[in-house]
Amino acid sequence: MNPAAGTALAVLLSLVSAAGYALAAVAQSRLAAASPAAPDGRGALRALLARGQWWWAVGLNAAGALAHVAALHYGPLTLVQPLGALTLVAALPLGAYCARRRVTRTEWRGALWTLGGLVGLVAVTGPTAPGEALSLRESLIVAAATALLIAVLASGRLHGREQRGTGGPAARGLGHATASGIASGVASALTQTLTAALALDLPGAEPTWWQTALLAVLISGFASGGLLLSQAAYRGGLAAPLAVVNLSNPAAAAVIGVALLGETFRAGAWGWLVAAGASLIAARGVVLLTKGGTQEPAPVTVAAPAPAPVSPQGTTPLTVPAPASAPEPTVIPAFPGLTAPEAEPAPAPVAG
Repeated sequence: MNPAAGTALAVLLSLVSAAGYALAAVAQSRLAAASPAAPDGRGALRALLARGQWWWAVGLNAAGALAHVAALHYGPLTLVQPLGALTLVAALPLGAYCARRRVTRTEWRGALWTLGGLVGLVAVTGPTAPGEALSLRESLIVAAATALLIAVLASGRLHGREQRGTGGPAARGLGHATASGIASGVASALTQTLTAALALDLPGAEPTWWQTALLAVLISGFASGGLLLSQAAYRGGLAAPLAVVNLSNPAAAAVIGVALLGETFRAGAWGWLVAAGASLIAARGVVLLTKGGTQEPAPVTVAAPAPAPVSPQGTTPLTVPAPASAPEPTVIPAFPGLTAPEAEPAPAPVAG
């Protein structure tokens, strides 16, 4: 296949991947909005697994992942990764259409800010060189640290103000979204390690079968955990959690690459400055998406007073006199059981 055709196919597959991820996010958001507050624990998980819409979302996520992997086969990372950020742009109108509303200007501005920050982060992040992967010991350390961080984020301890009314579902949803993106990013790094282990190119001694199986179990756990955490995140809305997931995923992979694989940002010190600026831009976008996704309270309708009755001619209001009160009886002192009506005043004489 010539380079032009390969690039075109990579672009097409990237768009298909973005559409699949966007449809999956909208399906998960609608499922979270339609589901009542389920109890925590196994009951909530069983209720979720019993919903057909959940499995549709799982299938769409899998289709998006396969299309993304295929796009990376035909095109460079610098082309495929920025196109993957179009998931947010596609999910906004799709979610608004399903909710029968319009995308607000604040949401569009937030999406543009987030996309700008995400593209900036991808632009200065260099791809991992072939053959570079975590050792088994490093993989276990990363998995343990990530599990602890996810437990803190998912437990809501960082959002303790929510119980006092100053937080809310949006803040807790962003915590779940951050945990989801981190879990997915670590799953990607461990997948690279598993690929190197299967190719017998893992740093250190040759892995045994149980070490390879352990890596597969960790990958499955983080991947499924990231999917479940994203489902919990969408209880706080669609746009802001989706943006946080898309940001924290490459951020987690970048931290692993810089800390353990000896990678660095492109352009040296300038790359670090660009990455910091892009992070601030993306954070600004998430704030706008959080504000834009809040629903306005429904206006209170005050009933109009009933119109006054009018005369048959429709010109002069009719005045209905109040009913005359009956005269109070007068008790005769000499005969306590005998009463007499109150004497009415005599009518005024009429002049002749």
